Amino acid sequence: MTLMAERPVISGTEPSGSFEELLTLLDELHVPDGYRAEIIRGSIVVSPWSKAYYLDVLEAVCDQLRPYLPEGHRISANPFLYVFPGTERAYGPDIHAAHRRASRNTSNHLDGEALSFVAELTSTSTREDDLTDKVDVYAAAGVPVYLVLDMQKEQAIVYSSPSAGGYEVRFSKPFGAKIYIPDPFGYALDTSGFQAPEEEAGKPGKA
Repeated sequence: MTLMAERPVISGTEPSGSFEELLTLLDELHVPDGYRAEIIRGSIVVSPWSKAYYLDVLEAVCDQLRPYLPEGHRISANPFLYVFPGTERAYGPDIHAAHRRASRNTSNHLDGEALSFVAELTSTSTREDDLTDKVDVYAAAGVPVYLVLDMQKEQAIVYSSPSAGGYEVRFSKPFGAKIYIPDPFGYALDTSGFQAPEEEAGKPGKA
């Protein structure tokens, strides 16, 4: 198996295998340090983990939303795989919130329909899927709120009110503004400081 540079996909995982076979392959796959693996459109996609400053953004979102979680739910940026059998997808979201009972088992796969909130921070290699495929899949699974932090365009996009036809509500704000996270949270998320930091090296007067 090899990694493709521009669009990192494990070779040999085209739609000839069933979703269950892909999940088994994913479980057995040795993913290099600094990468994560997901099942998207019938292929195992291996993508690099985030840039360093993304950590501040991940922690800021979790810290702000934690007091507003529905009772019994937890929010985390730890890597876990959520499975969506109906659409044959398996995602490892950057931030995920779900009821604690969703993790009360010995499987390494969590139920995607248990999610109450998902956030994805885009990168150049994952941005298209975050803004297309995952929007449809999270809506079909009934995830109440999907937040996309578009790190390339520096804007936050909220999708809510999932239905059979997709999310019925979509709105966006530039980084630096507050953006409302609807029920079950009901909180205006402050996106101040989500922008990429200015490079210090090479600036006039900087070493």
